[in-house]
Amino acid sequence: MAAEPSSNFRTWPIVLALGIVSAPLVLMYAYLFIDTVTDAAPGSLIPNEFTLRHWDFLWRSRPGKPSIWPVALNTLIFATSTTLIVLVVSSTAGYVLSRLNVPGRGFFLAGVMVLHAFPSVTLIIAIFLVLQMVGLYNSLVGVILVKAALDMPLGIWLMKGFYDTVPWEIEMAGIADGASRFTVWRRLVLPQVMPALAALGLFAFLSGWSEYILPQVLTPGNNVQVLSVYLAGLIADDNNFDLALFKSVGVFYIIPVLILFVFFQKHLMNIYGGGSKG
Repeated sequence: MAAEPSSNFRTWPIVLALGIVSAPLVLMYAYLFIDTVTDAAPGSLIPNEFTLRHWDFLWRSRPGKPSIWPVALNTLIFATSTTLIVLVVSSTAGYVLSRLNVPGRGFFLAGVMVLHAFPSVTLIIAIFLVLQMVGLYNSLVGVILVKAALDMPLGIWLMKGFYDTVPWEIEMAGIADGASRFTVWRRLVLPQVMPALAALGLFAFLSGWSEYILPQVLTPGNNVQVLSVYLAGLIADDNNFDLALFKSVGVFYIIPVLILFVFFQKHLMNIYGGGSKG
């Protein structure tokens, strides 16, 4: 009897097809990076000289533009704070909606889904007026709260779905041993949904890191500018437009995203597996 082909042999055509489809995108990003550290003759696409001149925004400010480092710090604070709020609220609210018999739970879940259905741009005028009334307009705190509120509906639904996959027996065993409901959630249930929590945190961070509309409208000041707005400002500057600077800042902008993906891609793959049965 002939031996069955190995799983690697059966899957290599899929891997090859995906590699062929992805190759142009990878090559474009590789060329973009090479283009930021080289110079080419006018009209030529082939680099002929290595240079770091296009990256000098890292150690000096360009005329009329703020330093890149305060802007990068604002972006990191914005994305990190948004992520923490989304994780805390989603992990607790998702557990309550999954495990506790809360009055009006179905109505609340439907309301959360309706909130998620509204694009943020449709609410921007109302949000703008509310932030002005409470004194949080043109501040990182205000835009962080708005971004977290807009991302929480998806996080709550995602965490509820994962909590639903965790067996009740785990909680019953903890309660039978005398543990409080909070202790059972923190020590027994939460570890079962860590893949979902890690993936939600990554999604929330990337969403905050790439957000443009909210910071552009709600934090127009240079002292609270984020990288997406800074990058857009480079395009809008018709008098001093520098394509090489624009490409270099763009590469700088995506470096943290690539680093996060390298470290957290395992959790992204596990999110489709549901809660781990412990």
